[in-house]
Amino acid sequence: MTGTPETTAVPERPAPPPFAALRGQLHDAAAEFAGGEDALEGILLGMVDDVDRAVAEPLEIFPVCHHSPASAVAMARRLREKQPKVVYLELCEDMAPLLTELRNCRLPVAVQAFASDIEGFPPDWAPLSVVAPITEASAEYQAVAYALDTPGVELVLVDRSSDHVFQWDTRHEQSGKPSAEAAEPPAEPSTEPEAALHGEAVGVEIGDLRPRFAELEQHLLRHGKVRHWSEWWHQYVEVPLGDSDHDTYRQVMFLIGSLFRRLAPGQGERVRVDEDRERYMWTRMREHLAATGTDPADCLYVCGAFHAASRVDEFGVHGTGDFTISPRTATTWQYGLIPSSHAAIEAQFGLAAGSVSIAATEWAKNLKRTRVKPYRLEGQAGTKKPRPAKTAVRAPLPAPAPEATEDRLSGFLQRPPALHTLDEAELLGWSVDIVRAARRNGYLASTADAIAVFETSILLAAMRDRAKPTPYDFQDAAVTCIEKDTVPGRRDVRRLVEIMMGGDRIGQVGYDALPPLARDVHDRLAPLELNLQQRGVRRALLDMASEPDLRSCSDVLWMLRRLLPPGAARPVMGERRLGERSIQESWDLSLGTHQRALIELGYEGVSLEQVLEQRLRRTAYGSQATAAQVLAAVEDATLYLGGRRLADELGTRALEVLAGERSVDGAPEVLRRVRGLLAYYRTAEPVLPPWIESFVRAGYAHYCTLLPTAFRDEDATVGQVAAMLGFLFGMESLALSLGCDRTQLELAVAQSHPGDQAKTALLWAAQVQLGTLSRGELRARCDELLANPLVVPSYPRYLSGFVHALEPVPGLADVVVEAVSNAFGRLPDAVLLPWLPTLITTLRSNAAELAPLLIREAGRIFPARLAALDAWVPPWRAQPEVRPLPSSGAARGATLLARYPETCDAVADLVGAGDAWAGVDDVLKAGVHLVAEFVGHLSFKDSPYEGS
Repeated sequence: MTGTPETTAVPERPAPPPFAALRGQLHDAAAEFAGGEDALEGILLGMVDDVDRAVAEPLEIFPVCHHSPASAVAMARRLREKQPKVVYLELCEDMAPLLTELRNCRLPVAVQAFASDIEGFPPDWAPLSVVAPITEASAEYQAVAYALDTPGVELVLVDRSSDHVFQWDTRHEQSGKPSAEAAEPPAEPSTEPEAALHGEAVGVEIGDLRPRFAELEQHLLRHGKVRHWSEWWHQYVEVPLGDSDHDTYRQVMFLIGSLFRRLAPGQGERVRVDEDRERYMWTRMREHLAATGTDPADCLYVCGAFHAASRVDEFGVHGTGDFTISPRTATTWQYGLIPSSHAAIEAQFGLAAGSVSIAATEWAKNLKRTRVKPYRLEGQAGTKKPRPAKTAVRAPLPAPAPEATEDRLSGFLQRPPALHTLDEAELLGWSVDIVRAARRNGYLASTADAIAVFETSILLAAMRDRAKPTPYDFQDAAVTCIEKDTVPGRRDVRRLVEIMMGGDRIGQVGYDALPPLARDVHDRLAPLELNLQQRGVRRALLDMASEPDLRSCSDVLWMLRRLLPPGAARPVMGERRLGERSIQESWDLSLGTHQRALIELGYEGVSLEQVLEQRLRRTAYGSQATAAQVLAAVEDATLYLGGRRLADELGTRALEVLAGERSVDGAPEVLRRVRGLLAYYRTAEPVLPPWIESFVRAGYAHYCTLLPTAFRDEDATVGQVAAMLGFLFGMESLALSLGCDRTQLELAVAQSHPGDQAKTALLWAAQVQLGTLSRGELRARCDELLANPLVVPSYPRYLSGFVHALEPVPGLADVVVEAVSNAFGRLPDAVLLPWLPTLITTLRSNAAELAPLLIREAGRIFPARLAALDAWVPPWRAQPEVRPLPSSGAARGATLLARYPETCDAVADLVGAGDAWAGVDDVLKAGVHLVAEFVGHLSFKDSPYEGS
């Protein structure tokens, strides 16, 4: 039986793995350098495994580095080729609603999450702030612009929320506060004010790509002949990847991320947080894919290269891990956009000064060289409008079928660096521009310096094995040739180069993207007709006499001065105090410069009045509030908000705080505030508010109780004790009319026994005021002090107490002048000259605010001309003129009463005397009887006028 012979099929040989050749080369290299198999081989081969795993993932991973022009160009190119339907972005998921507002801003800006009232975190952390800065030369902006302006494309933020940033940050356990995500401090800290635009916010950003192995970083910097990490990245990664294709770019970034991830010893806690972030992101992506049914081939995952080379179980759309996302705390987060700057980004993320500006310049050069069309949000502020297309836009071509992964790493690693030819025109332009900028900043630079900078740049590049000088080479050459030894101005040459290369571009949040409070402020200040969103100082002139409508603008400006930093709204002319309003004002306004502070103010409320009221309440009801602080809040509520509701509430709170105080530290401030409020209410209100009457009554009893202790307490200063006495004596009449007892003050003074000389003098002044010590006795005590040689060295301390006594007893000014004059007149030069510096420093440090009263009294007593000084006799030494008493038969002032008897008749009718009075003495007796009956301290029979 014949038939067709059976054919045996020869099986095809499977294709070798894509990175087999590279694995073999690395294995041989590890054996040669390490002398056998060890950890080096495991690290090198593990890096290739990480690259292979990331490349083979069905959901395309696009690794990036933050603010990398190469990443941004590669991202724009890939988005136009792939046209993905879903873009997963490594950014806090709760910041998604704010991204649409980027079109109303001028980049760079930062997306901010802010929380002032926190729950679930330690109270001393407040306020919490997280920022994510975005520049045009960043891959994340390209992805956002593509997703927002392309119909049918969904943008999904998959990174942990702002709440989880603080939940997972355990580094605060060492320092007491949450720390920023930047791993290293900046190599050259910026001194520019724009570096503080982010404040104390924690920064999150795509692609924190920097070696965490300090020895590795130092090794790379030393062998790369560079100064800092930003320069190394620019020279050895940024420039080579600028012209690479998509596959080469991805594989190189995967390799770098894997290298830095594997060489991160001693940071287990940080690596754990990074892995939790990766589990979080892959969990969110799988949830979205399951909910929408999207094909992973139509998606693009944009993340940092460090996270792209992940080894967690949850990695990939087919991950096996089961990660549970913890719930957020009860903290209420508010979101907005704040202005950012290159200096702020560099300061927050540990980059070298000027590196972001140089990256922006490199981004512009890359676009021009590669002719890649970047994505920009439609209507983006600060960018040119795109030209209208001449032809209709064609629908994107379907994505080609995925091809087998090719090994691009081997060729890239073996390829010698491209030798860029010297661009003499560019370098010459830099040299001329830096000389021009240096001359504007005070340097004696000339054309010869420009030639020297040009030649030195080429020389430095050759010494560092570079065919073309980099901006960093040019910067070093400019410092060497121009700056020399001194810096004549505020900016050095290194800073001038940074500005020249691209400048510290400062972003601006547009009006439509501002919170309601900030928009309300601009609307209410519109009558000033100033561009307040522009940076810099604007002068505002307000003439309320001719334009009464400007009073509302004045109210807004005074509230801004109270709420914003000092430079935001500074009054040049005009003031606002209790009971006083200026009719003309002049202001220096820089709201555009302090836009971040104004925006963060909008997180606290919808109007300035609401925010100010909340802050005043927070101050008054704080656990550390003092009576002086609460009284200051009362004054601010009266000045800026008007009305009595809030002021009365805070005044009642001040009474409660005062009753609980057990020290006299705030007595001077309490006295000053109460005096001002009393003067205002007595002139502006028909009656005193009930709270201030209660405050005076309680304060009188409170300070009487603390007075003996304060005199003995060494920690209580003489100024604080003087302020207590000033409150007691100054408010005495009001306190007595409200029912206080003067005996309490007399007993408090009698129980005071100070040990300090200044407080002793202060006690003598209080006794004079109470009448228990006469002025003659006080003068005699001062004479005894000067006559005692053992007491003379401490006499300045007594004088300090006397000067402070002018606060509660201003009538003793003549006695103080007499005491000082006697000291200068009686003490010999041998005693006076060593003693004089002590007197001057004592008076200057302890009683500077009371010196004007002493000087006025001295000017009244002493002669005005030098010629009259020789014949001048001090008043305290002059013999008093004795005048003869009038005869008993004289009327002694009764002529006026007899001429106008109506007054006497009215007093007689009031006391019930009718027409029975016969003379003036009867009327005087009746008046004294009436006063004594009213006061209740004397009866007519005990009066000293009895029988007169």
